[in-house]
Amino acid sequence: MDKFNYEANGYNRAEVNKFVTDVIKETEGIIKKCKDQKKEIADLKDKLSHYEDLENTLKQSLINAEQTADNVKRLAREEANIIVSDAKHNASRIVGESLLKARKIEDEADRLEKNVKIFKRKLKIIVEQQMAVVEEIETLDLEDK
Repeated sequence: MDKFNYEANGYNRAEVNKFVTDVIKETEGIIKKCKDQKKEIADLKDKLSHYEDLENTLKQSLINAEQTADNVKRLAREEANIIVSDAKHNASRIVGESLLKARKIEDEADRLEKNVKIFKRKLKIIVEQQMAVVEEIETLDLEDK
C-alpha cells in the first residue's frame, strides 16, 4: 500500500488523487479483463458445445454405419441363402427333368428294340415264304423239263 505524505489539511491531495486514478485505471483494466475473459469463456463454451454436438453426431454416425453394415451383411447372407436355395431347387428340377427325359429315351429305345425284333421276325417269315415260293418254282421248273 502506498503511503501518503501529510499536509496541513490531511493527506497530500495530488498523491491521493493520483492513487485513486491509478486504482480506477487498474480496476477498469481488471473489469475489462474480466469482461474479455467472460466473453472468451462464453466463446469457449459455445465451441465446446459445438464440438460436443459434433462428437455426438459422429458417435451416432458410427453407430448408424455399424448398424447399416450389420444390416448389409445380414441381407447379403439372406440373399446368398435365397440364391443357394434357388440353385438347389433349379438343380433338383433339372435333374428331375433329365431323369424323365432319360426314362422316355430308355422307353423309346426299348420300343424300337421290340419293333426291330418284330420286323426281323416278320422279315424272316417273308423271306422263308419267298424261299418256299422259289423252291416251289424250282420244283415246278424241274418237273416241266
